[in-house]
Amino acid sequence: MGWLPWPVIPTELWPVIQLKRKRGVTADEHRQIITAENNVERRHFYELLWEVGAAQTDAVMLTAENIKWPRRVLSYQRCKTGEWAYLIIGERLEELLRRLPALGPLFPHLSTTTASARSAEFCRRCRVSKFKGVSLHSYRSAWAERARACGYPERWAQNALGHNSRAVHEAYAKSAVALCPPLEQYEQKTVPFPTPPPSPLPAANSGPNIEMTPAAQDCGAHPLPNMTQAATA
Repeated sequence: MGWLPWPVIPTELWPVIQLKRKRGVTADEHRQIITAENNVERRHFYELLWEVGAAQTDAVMLTAENIKWPRRVLSYQRCKTGEWAYLIIGERLEELLRRLPALGPLFPHLSTTTASARSAEFCRRCRVSKFKGVSLHSYRSAWAERARACGYPERWAQNALGHNSRAVHEAYAKSAVALCPPLEQYEQKTVPFPTPPPSPLPAANSGPNIEMTPAAQDCGAHPLPNMTQAATA
């Protein structure tokens, strides 16, 4: 308020702010949340966040007019930045949207509540399910993590989430609209690596012991053979 002649603690002596680690909602956590949620509208709301990755305010303000069924496109304008996001409607998203109102707001009751009230209800659900470190915004992070894991192109992911990116501006004209394929198509294309067979244990004098990292084992890598013994043989 300006009534002190000098600050009590200089700015450089304030402790460094340690931000909490942010993570996305996992698929198992999402399934448990959907199963335990008895309110149909909230359950549909969480399902939409999982499929679209929109911010909670953008998702709750969606109306039937945001759905272009002839073109199978869901479009919305982000409240925070004013950018438009366009997403092609896939099979899972279509099944969900068909269960929502065909006229007016998709979430009639939730759209009248505040963001803090929706967040508080989600936090209560997480406490009941014994989840920690997630919030409604974690659905947005989860969408991005899933997109990266299944090889979804970054420029599509950024455009689907409503973010401006240099890649989008370089690839498309400013007047063009970038349509993003549904994420579920890329998830269905993902093929897991086969489990590698167990490697035999090296002999006592067979050279240095090579330890395989979990990431290398998941990719099907194997230790290199002992070159000295191979040359002698």
